Amino acid sequence: MAGLKLEDMVIGQTAERSHTVSEATIAAFAEVSGDHNPVHLDADFAAQTPFKERIAHGMLSAAYISAVLGNDLPGPGAIYLSQTLNFRRPVKIGDVVTARVTVAAIDAEKARVTLTTVCEVAGKAVVQGEAVILVPRRDA
Repeated sequence: MAGLKLEDMVIGQTAERSHTVSEATIAAFAEVSGDHNPVHLDADFAAQTPFKERIAHGMLSAAYISAVLGNDLPGPGAIYLSQTLNFRRPVKIGDVVTARVTVAAIDAEKARVTLTTVCEVAGKAVVQGEAVILVPRRDA
């Protein structure tokens, strides 16, 4: 399974994946990450917060971005170097999160690609940021 090579990438290229956030997803993410903040897991606690209900971990949406980068654009063989994240809105149980990455810049000398990253629910950004990825060259 091989991903794109640096030479295959062009500015404006995009890829996306969608995921439905479930109670089971949130529980599994809490277990894997070790983040057991009750705003994610306890409905009574969450009801007392500004969100009024349980919300997904912000880093769950970030993981959806990672899935697009690691599987689709650029895909297998790419190495994550950095990621900025700005959390805009909460993600709730039942929301469909669409993670999208778009090639913004290519540094051919360093084999690095900068991508804008966004996660949306119902067309509204919940997470926005920028990723820098090391991409294998065709001749490497």
